[in-house]
Amino acid sequence: MSPASPSLPPADDAPADTAFAPAAIAHTDADSGAASRGHAVRALIASVLGYAMDGFDLLMLGFMLPAIGADLHLSGAQSGALVTWTLIGAVVGGIVFGLLSDRFGRVRVLTWTILLFAVFTGLCALARGYADLLIYRTIAGIGLGGEFGIGMALVAEAWPARLRARASSYVGLGWQAGVLAAALLTPVLLPVIGWRGMFAVGLLPAVASFFVRRQVEEPELFVAHRARAKQAAPQDKPRALRLLVADARTARASLGVAVLCSVQNFGYYGLMIWLPAYLSKSFGYSLTKSGLWTAATVAGMAVGIWLFGVAADRFGRRPAFLTYQVGAVAMVFVYAHMTTPLALLIGGAAMGVFVNGMIGGYGALISELYPTAARATAQNVLFNIGRAVGGFGPLAVGALAARYSFTAALGMLAAIYVLDILATLFLIPERRGAALE
Repeated sequence: MSPASPSLPPADDAPADTAFAPAAIAHTDADSGAASRGHAVRALIASVLGYAMDGFDLLMLGFMLPAIGADLHLSGAQSGALVTWTLIGAVVGGIVFGLLSDRFGRVRVLTWTILLFAVFTGLCALARGYADLLIYRTIAGIGLGGEFGIGMALVAEAWPARLRARASSYVGLGWQAGVLAAALLTPVLLPVIGWRGMFAVGLLPAVASFFVRRQVEEPELFVAHRARAKQAAPQDKPRALRLLVADARTARASLGVAVLCSVQNFGYYGLMIWLPAYLSKSFGYSLTKSGLWTAATVAGMAVGIWLFGVAADRFGRRPAFLTYQVGAVAMVFVYAHMTTPLALLIGGAAMGVFVNGMIGGYGALISELYPTAARATAQNVLFNIGRAVGGFGPLAVGALAARYSFTAALGMLAAIYVLDILATLFLIPERRGAALE
C-alpha cells in the first residue's frame, strides 16, 4: 500500500508531540523553514520511489518468469537464475554505490542507480536469449541494489532527529507500495503487452531520476562534510569501510546490525516465498484464496512498518526492535499451529506486523551509529549482507518442509528471531535523537 503523504517536518524547536499537527507549525524565519521542509519532503519522495522500484521489479519478474521461460525456451534452472543474479547484482550494487554515495553525494549517486536500473530493465525487452537477458538482469540488479541505503541516508540527514525513524519508515513502506503495484498491475498488463512490454515499462523510472536530479538537494550535513573532506590531507580522509570497524564499540554495533538485517531478510523471504504453498498444501486453499490470505500478511507488514517508526521515535530504537522481535517469535510459532480460515487471516496480518515491521527502523538505527563519511556505505553494506544471507531463507524453509513439514519449517523461522533478540540486547546501543556526526 502506498505510504500516506508525510507531514512536513517541524522546526527544530517544535515540541515532539505536535510534530504532525499543521496548526503547530510556526516559524520566525518562514522562508528558511519552508525551504528546509520542502527539501525534506522531496528527499523522502525520491527515496520512497527508489525503494518502491525494488519491490515492483522483483515481484513483476516473478509473475513474468513462466512467460519468459516459454518464449525463450528456458529451463527451470535458467528461469530461477534470472532472479538469483538480480539479487547478486543488488548485493554488489549496494556495496559499490554505498561507497560512491559517501564520496560523491547522495542525490547524484541515487540518480545514477535509478538510471542504471531503468536503462538495463528496458534493454531486457530486447533480449534475444538467455545469455543477454541474464546480463541485463544482473546489471539492472546492480542499479536496484543501491537505492535502499542511499535513500535511507538521504532521508536521515534531511529530517529532524525526533522524526527520523518515522521518515525512515515511509521509505520502508515504499517496498510494500511497489509489491502491491506489481501484484495489481502485472496480471492486467502482462496478457496485453507481454513480458517485453512489461520490461519496457521499466524505462519509466528514468523520469524519476530527472525529478531527483532537478528537485532534490544534497543534505546540508553532507555538503558540510564534503567541504571539510576537500580541505583535509589525503592521509586524514577517512575510509568508509574502515569506519564500520573503527573501534571495538563500532565493530560490535556493525556485527549486531548485520545479524538484524540477516534475520530480517531470511525471515521475510523464507516466509513470503513459501506462504502461498503452505496455505495450499496444508489447507487446500486455491491460488486465489492463498493470494488473498497472503495479501492480509502483506497488509499487516505495511501497518507494522508505520507503527515501528512511531514507536522508535517515541520510545527508542532498542525497545521497538525488542518488542517486534519478541512478537515475531510468538506470532510465527502461533501461526504455524493455526488451522481455521479466520484465524489464519487475522493471524497472518498480525504475523506480518512483527516479521517485516522492523524494516521501518533500519534507516534511523544505522544512520545514528555511523558518521556522515560512512553512512550510506553502512546502510548498503550491512543491509546487503543481510540480503545475501536472506537469499538462503527460501532454500532452508523448502528443505525443512520437504524433510519434515511446513509447521517445522515455520518453527525454525520463529527460532531465528531469538538470535535477533540477543544481538539487540548485547550489541546494539541506543541512539534515539542523537545528532548525526
